[in-house]
Amino acid sequence: MMSVLHSSRMRRALSAALLLCWSSGAVFAQEQDPSPVEVDVAGTSVSAATRWAPGTVISMNDARISAELSGRITWVAEVGDEIEAGGVLARIDDNALQLELQQNQARIQQLEAQLKFQNNQHQRLRQLAKSNNVSSTQLDEAASQLGIIEQDLAQARIAGQQIERRIELSTVQAPFGGRVVERMAQVGEFANQGTPMLRLVDTVDREIRVRAPVSVAQYVQPGMQVTVSQEQYTAAAEIRTVIPVADERSRMFELRLLAEDPHWVIGSAVRVALPISATQARVSIPRDAVIMRGQEMYVYVVDDANSAQRVDVRTGVGMGERVEVIGGVEVGDRLVVRGGERLTPGQEVTILSRNEHEAGQAPSIAAIPSS
Repeated sequence: MMSVLHSSRMRRALSAALLLCWSSGAVFAQEQDPSPVEVDVAGTSVSAATRWAPGTVISMNDARISAELSGRITWVAEVGDEIEAGGVLARIDDNALQLELQQNQARIQQLEAQLKFQNNQHQRLRQLAKSNNVSSTQLDEAASQLGIIEQDLAQARIAGQQIERRIELSTVQAPFGGRVVERMAQVGEFANQGTPMLRLVDTVDREIRVRAPVSVAQYVQPGMQVTVSQEQYTAAAEIRTVIPVADERSRMFELRLLAEDPHWVIGSAVRVALPISATQARVSIPRDAVIMRGQEMYVYVVDDANSAQRVDVRTGVGMGERVEVIGGVEVGDRLVVRGGERLTPGQEVTILSRNEHEAGQAPSIAAIPSS
């Protein structure tokens, strides 16, 4: 009886051991299955060490428009209105000026009639003077009167032009195209000459104002491309001009960058990566290839046998979507940029295209490199 019991226990133990071995082998085989990944190639980038400097997005045309003529406001643009260059921003009551212009025109007509009469009178006296029927004094007096009327007429015409100019100024025009962002005057109010009525901002022509330490001045120049960052958004911008005048207290100077990207909003704060060293060739890799876990930083390099080898690295200068890498990575190495988080060193991989990896599909035959 004891022999039969012992034999039964042995069979159960043997079955459990076989089951455990089979399960472990299956897991081991599963761990060694090729893992689908996406790769990119390490390259060379010419760049310089950089430091971040604060910047602000501003408009190249931002003005508080004032009235050039005093008077009651009859119309003013609304906040948010987009006005073209030369468009109407506000109107001031010009009824009094129109009446003044009519009065001036009547005065001009009167002087023109007097001038015509006096000119004819002078011509008659000149004819009479040829036969000595008019004294020279009378002739001189007529010529003088003719000159006075001519001067009065010239002054009246100038006064008319001045009135017309004031009528033109009663319509406040936009010196540049832009959007009304603030209104300081209302319809019915009396506007004094020089009093701001509204603020007009050009939302198309923008730039980024950057203040940088003087140590950067020797490495920046107009036309250079630099990286601009705002929260999670990053883009390149061109240096429009460098103002080589530093503040004596802060030792900071100013740069202006073109802000052609529509993402930048006027008044927003940004960070600008400015060079602090001369440019040099560097090994650069995609940022997505870098894996960081705790204090460790590494990448997976795919060798000729399609095995992923872990390589510890350090990062250097950032260059948009790529970053300088310092370590055992060489130009031309294939780096895992998608799927590296689940790899183990030495594991075989299957290289997918970007579309296949994002869609989670199985690789096509053409996508699997030959071993």
